Amino acid sequence: MFQPNNMMEGQLQPLEMTQNTSESEIARMRDEEFDSTTKSGSENHEGASGDDQDPRPNKKKRYHRHTQHQIQEMEAFFKECPHPDDKQRKELGRELGLEPLQVKFWFQNKRTQMKTQHERQENTQLRTENEKLRADNMRYREALSTASCPNCGGPTAIGQMSFDEHHLRLENARLREEIDRISAIAAKYVGKPLVNYPLLSSPMAPRPLDFGAQPGTGDMYGAGDLLRSISAPSEADKPMIIELAVAAMEELVRMAQICEPLWMTSLDGTTSMLNEEEYIRTFPRGIGPKPTGFKCEASRETAVVIMNHISIVEILMDVHQWLTVFSGIVSKASTLDVLSTGVAGNYNGALQVMTAEFQVPSPLVPTRESYYVRYCKQHAEGTWAVVDVSLDDLRPCPTVRCRRRPSGCIIQEMPNGYSKVTWIEHVEVDDRGVHNLYKQLVSSGHAFGARRWVATLDRQCERLASVMATNIPTGDIGVITNQDGRKSMLKLAERMAISFCAGVSASTAHTWTTLSGTGADDVRVMTRKSVDDPGRPPGIVLSAATSFWLPVSPKRVFDFLRDENSRNEWDILSNGGVVQEMAHIANGRDTGNCVSLLRVNSANSSQSNMLILQESCLDPTASFVIYAPVDIVAMNVVLNGGDPDYVALLPSGFAILPDGTTSSTGGIADAGSGGSLLTVAFQILVDSVPTAKLSLGSVATVNNLIACTVERIKASLSCENA
Repeated sequence: MFQPNNMMEGQLQPLEMTQNTSESEIARMRDEEFDSTTKSGSENHEGASGDDQDPRPNKKKRYHRHTQHQIQEMEAFFKECPHPDDKQRKELGRELGLEPLQVKFWFQNKRTQMKTQHERQENTQLRTENEKLRADNMRYREALSTASCPNCGGPTAIGQMSFDEHHLRLENARLREEIDRISAIAAKYVGKPLVNYPLLSSPMAPRPLDFGAQPGTGDMYGAGDLLRSISAPSEADKPMIIELAVAAMEELVRMAQICEPLWMTSLDGTTSMLNEEEYIRTFPRGIGPKPTGFKCEASRETAVVIMNHISIVEILMDVHQWLTVFSGIVSKASTLDVLSTGVAGNYNGALQVMTAEFQVPSPLVPTRESYYVRYCKQHAEGTWAVVDVSLDDLRPCPTVRCRRRPSGCIIQEMPNGYSKVTWIEHVEVDDRGVHNLYKQLVSSGHAFGARRWVATLDRQCERLASVMATNIPTGDIGVITNQDGRKSMLKLAERMAISFCAGVSASTAHTWTTLSGTGADDVRVMTRKSVDDPGRPPGIVLSAATSFWLPVSPKRVFDFLRDENSRNEWDILSNGGVVQEMAHIANGRDTGNCVSLLRVNSANSSQSNMLILQESCLDPTASFVIYAPVDIVAMNVVLNGGDPDYVALLPSGFAILPDGTTSSTGGIADAGSGGSLLTVAFQILVDSVPTAKLSLGSVATVNNLIACTVERIKASLSCENA
């Protein structure tokens, strides 16, 4: 792949720029004048400032806009040395085509900016801590003033009873009173009067819910009309929400523990199917009968993952981490209200009201929107549970198409940092909008079921472990051993994968337009404007996607698409050039789990004229091959540990799913099983001006591009399968 002088002992040499800027061009850029300023000190007066300013008032001030490359280089230098001396400023100015005085002023502005940001953050943090301490102090004073003896009920002196014990008794008594008071109101929502529902027996005393916590709000990521119409629950609703959450927690734990007759084992002994009649007898309360026209999807899966149990709980209870880890399943989510933040400094007793949209990576499968409460509880030392249950009955809405009965996971601590996860997914859904191509996969429960959640978690745990790894082999050519470079490149690849998954589904945030074809081979397109986003190139972006069936196993399709040696068989934009892997980071047990930096050599030139960042990801339920063209200079910064957020990306790629016709054991990794459902998605910058009008010619070009790519893939895999 590489010449010895380009890559030795796993160390990457700086990539060559394919075009050089002439000295006259640099001089012209230096003299260019602008009337506005940009962030991070990207524009400076070409003269001096302060005491060194030109005293002549009629002299027009001259401005200079730094290039993105200059800013990135100075940002990187600033991280290493925020106070360069004269020699360093001269050397940096010579490399970037800037005067030493310009470099001096840029660093002065940058230091001032960083100092201001630091002081603002420090003030905010101190103010928050002060308010928290004041609130805690008031609670302690009130509790101590009303302390009573647990035996006789009379006043007690400080020290006879712990504050924690007294606080628990007060909160539990208040919670029980509120639940009793709301029983009559709640009866009309759940179909029968709510009785006192005993908590599960546990070696630990149950913790109360902290009603004193301030409600938090989460960002709504591209929410659709249904999710936007839902607001935080009212005070009158909260006691009922608590009762539903407590009942859902007990149901989840029992469903994870009970086998037959509640769960029936399939003939091959690999799948558990829910016995709906037995479920109704075992859990008669629930959230009411199944709506007319809805289907039940229930599944249970257990796996051991390489992550500490506390870390898994934190991922599930932090909406931002949850979205990142499960970006292939969750297209958007929001925390509407936090009824409790938990006690004892952890998430035990945490209660959140949330909305989320769940997806399959294809425009042919409608997303599932859900409004629910998430409750976290520690049941024993090293054992936690997180449960979701729908709150749709609180706000009846005719557009609701999915209800979450108690769903979630039990997390048990294992030795050596591992955890055992038992996942339950139980939903009632109207799936009439699913395309016939995906009917079998969705109805089998594999599209949204527990197996997909567990497989995704297992895969992400592997990926995180690779980020933290320090024992990287240095003998393999192309392996990135620089720890900072590995983290930056993996962070960039993660952002690329999240962007791809968010833009390929039938999310309510998207407006897909069908261009051509009938049935499964329809090409769907949508446009959006990219403005002021450092992670995307500015302008009009056209996205196109299509899904189709292939009579080839998912593993075969995955291996074909991720292999750089077969890339020129389907990649039209490579123009038949030879694709070479320059560097890679293995981030999983399977060799297909890898982040790669590819170079495309044109057919008539020995120089590299394109770099491609690619991540290939494989688990038993789905696989992805996602890629994006990247700037050579920007990638040099990333490989040296620089900030990847400034690298502009427009990801394209493939999502590969089994067609659902095989047995439950026939997943992606089984090379000889079933056919594949392949989604192809492109993102193309059709105009660099965000206010420009989209031309029909651009749409036709992208439509032709995706159609030709599909035909090439079909032809190549048909030849292999013959």
